[in-house]
Amino acid sequence: MTSDFVEMKIPAEPEYVGVVRLTVSGIANRMGYSYDDIEDIKIAVSEACTNAVNHAYPEEEVGQVTVGFGVYEDRLEVMVLDRGKSFNFEEIQGKLGPVNSEKSIEQLNEGGLGLFLIESLMDKVEISGEDGVVVMMTKFLHRDGVEVDASKVSSSPQQ
Repeated sequence: MTSDFVEMKIPAEPEYVGVVRLTVSGIANRMGYSYDDIEDIKIAVSEACTNAVNHAYPEEEVGQVTVGFGVYEDRLEVMVLDRGKSFNFEEIQGKLGPVNSEKSIEQLNEGGLGLFLIESLMDKVEISGEDGVVVMMTKFLHRDGVEVDASKVSSSPQQ
């Protein structure tokens, strides 16, 4: 299976998250993802980048975020890596869960909501906190078994 890898490094500044969104949108569009899947990917990747920008480095430190895109025939893998402070994933994951509709938006846990959103929008999410934080997100292409050229309608039923 052939694959391409695209890597970009951005300053850990909020104004560069949009550059990553545009890049992942272009890559996913080129691969043939649906509009809805592209929007899901953009939101998840933006959330991971925003977490790195907001939480990885102390305010006085100029940090960097590395974003890698693994382009495969059947999936897109996106890695967001920072070298800032790590966090306890099990502790945060324990706070994740279905959104309680009886709680107001102000009562939701801010720290866990982003990870919950990422896990909801992507097919596979892996997080490592060895040296900084690595968030690996995977979105499969045509996971519902829809063929690439589904717009063609067959006039005779297939048996």
